[in-house]
Order: sequence, then C-alpha cells, then structure tokens
Amino acid sequence: MNEVSQQILGRLSSASGFLSGAALSREFGMTRSAVWKHIMMLRRGGYGIEALSGRGYRLSSMTGTPSGPEVARFLNTSAFAREMVWEEELVSTNTTARVLAGKGAAEGLVVSADRQTGGRGRLGRSWESAPGVNIHCSLVLRPRVPLQRIPQLTLLVAVAIHKAIASLLPDLSAAIKWPNDIYSDGRKLAGVLCEMESEADCAHFVVVGIGINVNQESFSPHLSQSATSLLLASGRIASRPQLLAEIFNHFEPLYHEWCEVDDLAFVLDYLERHAWLKDREVEVSRLHGKIAGRVSGLSALGELRVVESDGTVHLIGSGEATLKQ
Repeated sequence: MNEVSQQILGRLSSASGFLSGAALSREFGMTRSAVWKHIMMLRRGGYGIEALSGRGYRLSSMTGTPSGPEVARFLNTSAFAREMVWEEELVSTNTTARVLAGKGAAEGLVVSADRQTGGRGRLGRSWESAPGVNIHCSLVLRPRVPLQRIPQLTLLVAVAIHKAIASLLPDLSAAIKWPNDIYSDGRKLAGVLCEMESEADCAHFVVVGIGINVNQESFSPHLSQSATSLLLASGRIASRPQLLAEIFNHFEPLYHEWCEVDDLAFVLDYLERHAWLKDREVEVSRLHGKIAGRVSGLSALGELRVVESDGTVHLIGSGEATLKQ
C-alpha cells in the first residue's frame, strides 16, 4: 500500500458515512479515476469498501493489520502513534525509525510492519516472528533527561505492554521479566529493545522497539519451549491494531510522568507485583562476570536486587538473568 492509498484509507475510516469521489478528488488533488484506482488497490489489500452511484465510497471492514488508520480508531493519545509509517515488510522497524529520527522525525512517530526480515533483540540476538499475525513496531522518543536514565524506558514500556494485554485479555496470566520481556507460563510473549543516538550527556533521540507474539499458532522447534503467543496462552485471537493502540494509550501518560520525575518510583509497586523473577534463584550474566542469588525486588532506578547466599546484596543495572536449575 502506498502513502496516498494510506491517506485515502485514513480519510474513509474517519468518515461517518459515504464520501463522494468528487470530494476525495478535491481533497487529494487527483482525478476521480485516480481515486478509483486507489480504492481498487485498497480492496485488493483486503479492505471492504462500498461504492454507490451518487453517494461515493464507504469503508465497511478493516483487515486487522496494525497500520495507521486501523490503530487510530482505538487511540486516545495526543501524539504517540498519531503519525505512523506502515510497511508490509521491513528489514527492521528500529532501523527505519532510527533513519527517520536522524532526519528529524517528531517524538511519537511509530514505524510498524507486518513482517521483519532482520528483526533483532537484546545482545544482538535475532527476533523470529511469523508474518501477518504479530506486532513489530518502533516508537521515536526525544526525552530531555540525563543519559543514565534512558535504560529505565525499557521497564516503563514493559509496564505499558503488560497493562495493555491485561485490558484486552484480563484472564491471561502475564508477568514482566527484568529487564525487557513479558512472559506467560514461563515462556516469552513480548520483548522491548531501546536504542539511542547520543552525544556527551544528551540523547538526541531514543527508538523503542516492540515485538509481541499475538496470533502466532506455532514456533520453530528451537523456540517451541521458550516462546508463546497471546493466542496460545489465552486461546483467543487478539486484535493487533487495538492492542498496539492500547500500548500507546498506556505508555504516553507514563512517559510524560517519567520525564518529570527522577526515577521509576511511581511504577515500582506495579513492577514488583507483576515481576516474574521475584523471589526466584537466578544467575545474572554481566560484562564483568556472573552473580548468583535470590531476587528480592527492584530499586527505584530499575536495578535488579539480587541477594547472594552469604547475604551480600547487589543492585544490577544491566545484564541477562536466567533461572538457576
């Protein structure tokens, strides 16, 4: 779908009834024949569009893809996801968002794709995801906070994802795994990857990548025991555009509050109540070695608090935590 077709789709989705071909022709500066070609393109893409002589066009059904016009129906944000770049396929939404941010894209821009050919997670891992059933998106942020606070965004986004899932699937048991994942029944549902462009003590921009297994029915053998989806965990098909909108509906106010305070104290209770690692024995791999112990909670800065068997307490700001066997 090209940009003009997306704009026409957006106009149809915001209309309460029929829009005449003449009105669309004037609004988009093209002939009525050109409007018709875009309508046909949208129909081939799966959108239901009625056409009545003398009345014009009316959108009758959507496709369920997490594109701008479909997500906009569920948004109550002021800026986040109000501008969306949608592609059927990208190498990586984070890569595209970083390019756009470097060219001056405004805070709140979202890049979304139906399929990624080179999606990535933390520590350089690849992110495997089936096309057409999951969420792959990236959000551009321009926070004016000290650089050392930027890693806190990962947990803050995880809170928003958890809240969004709970609002749509209240019976689903999900938890936040420090520092960047959502788990259900011991398997990964979603992940967050934050990347930034900075200089000295200033972040020019941050790109928040979000990957969620939504309606995937199966995984490759090497992931079948470690990954799950909302469909597999709940038995219900979830609306991708509605879920994505709910994430931004929850995240925008959290983000603005975070920008005004010094830490994560205002969401610490939520993080503690929904922490997957709480009271578990873990081994945390860091750049300079490993620490083993029991997780007793989080600090207000988002650090994992690990207590060794001899009582030594460690506050860990980054690392990879795995359960001890």
